[in-house]
Amino acid sequence: WQVCWSWFMKCSVKSNGNRKVNFCFPYTDEIMQQEIRPLVAVDIIEQLHRQFAILSGGRGKDGAPIITFPEFAGFSDIPDEDFLNVVTYLTSIPSLEAASIGFIIIIDRRRDKWSAVKASLTRIAGAFPGNLQLVFVLRPSRFIQRTIADIGIKLYRDDFKMKVPIIMLNSVSDLHGYIDKSQLTRELGGTLEYGHSQWIHHRTAIENFAMTVKTTAQMLQTFGTDLAETELPNDVQCTEELLSAHTDHHSKLKDELKLAVKQGATLLTCIREPVTRSANSKLSPDELENVATVERLLAQLDETEKAFDQFWTKHHLKLEQCLQLRHFEHDFREVLHWLVLSSLLCTDYRDGLSLLHEPLEKAQTLALHGEQLIQNNHYAVDSIRPKCVELRRICDDFTNETKKKYDILGKSLELHQQLDKVSDKWCEAGIYLLASQAVDKCQSQEGAETALVEIEKFLATAKEHQLSNPKEILQKLEDVQEMFDKRQVSLKKLAAKQTRPVQPVAPHPESSPKRASPKTTRPAAVGSKHTRNSIVFFHVCFAKHYSSPSFFSFSHIINELIETERVYVEELQSIIEGYASEMDNPNLVHLIPSTLQNKKEILFGNLPEIYEFHNRIFLKEIENCIENPELLARCFLKRKEDLQIYEKYCQNKPRSEALWRQCGDSIFFQECQRKLDHKLSLDAYLLKPVQRITKYQLLLKEMLKCSKNSEGTAELEEALATVLDIIKSVNDSMHQIAITGYEGDVSELGKLLMQGSFNVWTDHKKGHNKVKDLARFKPMQRHLFLYTKMLLFCKKREENTDGHEKTASYSFKNSLKMSTVGITENVKGDNKKFEIWYNGREEVYIIQASSVELKNTWISEIRKVLTGQLEACRGRTQCDPMMLPSFCSCVSNALQTWGRVLIPVTDGKVPGQILQDGSPGLWFSCI
Repeated sequence: WQVCWSWFMKCSVKSNGNRKVNFCFPYTDEIMQQEIRPLVAVDIIEQLHRQFAILSGGRGKDGAPIITFPEFAGFSDIPDEDFLNVVTYLTSIPSLEAASIGFIIIIDRRRDKWSAVKASLTRIAGAFPGNLQLVFVLRPSRFIQRTIADIGIKLYRDDFKMKVPIIMLNSVSDLHGYIDKSQLTRELGGTLEYGHSQWIHHRTAIENFAMTVKTTAQMLQTFGTDLAETELPNDVQCTEELLSAHTDHHSKLKDELKLAVKQGATLLTCIREPVTRSANSKLSPDELENVATVERLLAQLDETEKAFDQFWTKHHLKLEQCLQLRHFEHDFREVLHWLVLSSLLCTDYRDGLSLLHEPLEKAQTLALHGEQLIQNNHYAVDSIRPKCVELRRICDDFTNETKKKYDILGKSLELHQQLDKVSDKWCEAGIYLLASQAVDKCQSQEGAETALVEIEKFLATAKEHQLSNPKEILQKLEDVQEMFDKRQVSLKKLAAKQTRPVQPVAPHPESSPKRASPKTTRPAAVGSKHTRNSIVFFHVCFAKHYSSPSFFSFSHIINELIETERVYVEELQSIIEGYASEMDNPNLVHLIPSTLQNKKEILFGNLPEIYEFHNRIFLKEIENCIENPELLARCFLKRKEDLQIYEKYCQNKPRSEALWRQCGDSIFFQECQRKLDHKLSLDAYLLKPVQRITKYQLLLKEMLKCSKNSEGTAELEEALATVLDIIKSVNDSMHQIAITGYEGDVSELGKLLMQGSFNVWTDHKKGHNKVKDLARFKPMQRHLFLYTKMLLFCKKREENTDGHEKTASYSFKNSLKMSTVGITENVKGDNKKFEIWYNGREEVYIIQASSVELKNTWISEIRKVLTGQLEACRGRTQCDPMMLPSFCSCVSNALQTWGRVLIPVTDGKVPGQILQDGSPGLWFSCI
């Protein structure tokens, strides 16, 4: 009885503008997908109450369920259909794991006759639907019937057609030799508490609760279907009604969920009542399964409620945003209508300002509201943003037009004021001045000079009446100015000594000649350079689940694995053909930098080998798993050794990166990248193998999530462990190649088991006391490498490489042979410390881990190494007595320290669990 929920929500917008919410519910609902169980307790309640067969909850020694057929007078009169229904129902109750072991049948016929025994065996043999393991028969207690039963069982054993043993028992004490008393009811001399009526009550209650869970799931599915078929309304009123209706429906469903949870909690309390009432009471295996079933159903209800709440939150937000959108659209239409109507009604400038002031304020407020909706991640951003832009444009246009009209009116007022001055005063005053100057007085030099002074004074006032427009006024001013200019010329001539009299002429205005307009000079353009920083935004989009996690089925993950594997192989091929092979192209040899000559193997490592393995072998094997997904784990297990090629690639990666930093900017790589049309440079593609080996473990973990408790789970777990072991091996090897200063060959030290950084103190008996005391207080930072044959102590150093990130190296300091060391698991005062020592504790290394878990992991690995060495010595000694001195040598190392050696044994013959006593070191059983 399980309810597995996964909610996935996706919203789509139709092209015609009607927005529809699509809610997809890919259920994995075992209750709703499995065949409905043909029998439940309610259907056969009368047959169960007759109690001719019971499932007491007892189990055999191997966990096999026990079905008891107690003494029943009318057993032979039970209809075949009733008998089959009851037995089928009882065999369906235990878990699949328990039922697969086989059922134990106990037939109690102590007070009956041989004929009843025969009839019972015949009926059970012909109609029992489950897998049988043993059949116990308590034979009739009367002497004659017992004798007949002994003879009858021998004669008719083959007629019963049972493939399991039929064991005839004289008494319940004989039965206790096969089944423990705690697993038998009091009628069979046991201590197991069993009440048939209570059992029936619990079964009916559990089944009713399961049906309630199923009904609740169906109601939620129906609600989700209704939501999926609902189109969002296009007006405010309908949206408000839809939101109210959905909210009411949601409240009712929440109440149903709460009632179901309350029902499950009450049922769980009833089942646990015996344990609650008496501390000495224990639940039978069947009752424990009932508890587990109810707890599982409650957990599923809790998950269902959480998923439902998460789904409702997103849907409710969608409806609220829809209502906001409808209000916004309604207000937008009203504002536009009001603006158009106001612009038509206004007749002058003042009326326009007063009529348009209020709608413009509303337009600005509405635009601000729309921008807030956009900032709040409204789903209809594409619909809201253009309306906000339109509102802003209308407001800006009106503001600009108002400003222009204001400027024009101001200039018009200024112009009229100046026109009054020019037309009525200055021009007329000028003409009057010219007319009032007597010509006869100007004939003399003195008179002419006086007239010139008057004219210059009057012209000085012309600057006060200069206007830029209109043209008619300017023309009039120019005409007056020209008149004064001519008069000045005449007066200047008269001011000079004249011999000839001048005919006096009355002054009159003359039309001025056309004047050339001054040339306009174009301002020089000033050039400016702007450097802009380009910012690239990278956005990852998943299928829209509104923050709810996405759930992939097993087949989807396999398809993803195969598709990404194909892409991976294509990328490797492009690297090899587009870069590695081009290094041998004679047309591009001149572009290859000297630092790259003859170093193709360093740059690409064993990438061709990885490509050949995936292209020819691994890709084809996993493609065959499309039809048979259960074979996928075997691909990884089968190719465990082949996948070790990644270790070699990763070991070469630091050298490859160093070479790339020297020549990555060369024209050769740029030309290759251009031909391949790659968006990324080569160094990004050289990371693909490292990323791929880690991608496998992520996909395997997802597969395990989708296939829990299924047939291939064990193989998937083993495949995941294999990939994780490869990743660990690759990671350890990356550290191992950074060891410097070790004179020996690291490959001869055996397999690298562990590596990590620790605080280390040393204690040397032969050392100086001050050095000894100082060592206890000042820890050394050491990086330890644990091999099967050696323990290396190194000092970690970090160096900068050409301005790039720091690279670590490990300077060798000391080493200990694992065949000569001992360990002390616990150091007083710090539970994260342990000791490694050798030669009778002449040298002791106190090691402090960063956590207790890390310490225990290292101790476990060291213990395995030491145990393996002792077992190897012991095995060689048993096979070859000449090896006894070598074994004694292994033993004596520990004897020098503690006076005894312990080896792992259980019965003195077979190696077993390692034992420990109160001593601080690692101990084994004595030899």
